[in-house]
Amino acid sequence: MSCPKCQEGFELPGEPLGTIEKDFNNAYYSPAPSRETPSKEAILFFTDGFGLPLKNCKIMADNFAKRLNCDVWIPDYFDGKPLVPASNLRAPDHAGAKMSIMDWVKFVLATIPHIPAFIRSRPSVADMRVLALIDLLKEKKKYEKLGATGYCYGGSTSVRFSTTDYIDTAVISHPGPFSIDLVEKIRVPTSWACAEVDIFWSHDKRMKAEAILSARKAKDGGASMEYEFIDYKGTAHGFAARPNLKRPEIKQAHEEAFEQAVKWFQKTLLVHETSQ
Repeated sequence: MSCPKCQEGFELPGEPLGTIEKDFNNAYYSPAPSRETPSKEAILFFTDGFGLPLKNCKIMADNFAKRLNCDVWIPDYFDGKPLVPASNLRAPDHAGAKMSIMDWVKFVLATIPHIPAFIRSRPSVADMRVLALIDLLKEKKKYEKLGATGYCYGGSTSVRFSTTDYIDTAVISHPGPFSIDLVEKIRVPTSWACAEVDIFWSHDKRMKAEAILSARKAKDGGASMEYEFIDYKGTAHGFAARPNLKRPEIKQAHEEAFEQAVKWFQKTLLVHETSQ
């Protein structure tokens, strides 16, 4: 969350269907729509810096719940105060767009009032809020497996949780900053949706991450080292979460990245369901 690209995007059409659950630390809940028994698996949706006020994450969570027929939860890991207000949302552009000096000036001026939010929801603090929700879900919902999908700030969150035993699989879309050393510590299957141009997730970092996972899989093997990287031509940071649907190539990339996540969870999370 340190450049104008993080404030770019469009709202998705439609309205959320889920609910804010006070008993689960104000997380957004989109239940599996057609089940005879409670879901044994659930997905954690890690948002970008706009958090829950921007409806995109909730609409996408509803779509995941419908497509996968499992529960989806969005942690309020900004504790009601996102890094960037939804009113700051600006139109995105394609991969070839350049940021002008004025773009940077406007971004800095708009960001200064929100510096306390960055401090209040730094990764170490946000992660503790996620862990608190996970504890509640395990206690009250009895889920057997958890997957995670994250975008921008949430992409970095997915990377961090991929190094733990709290989740079983992860999708990482155009992540924000994180240490490449974390890739060495990943313990679960990961699927990566990568923009062509991304100030945070450069092509060089993307290639290094894939090389690390390839080397680890060759050495250790096993399902935990399963991974995939998919690149989306013509896209920039944020395309999977805040797309300009009027641009055909961005609309297609957004839809394909969503399908990428659906297929990944069908393969790595919903084993219990597909085996029945």
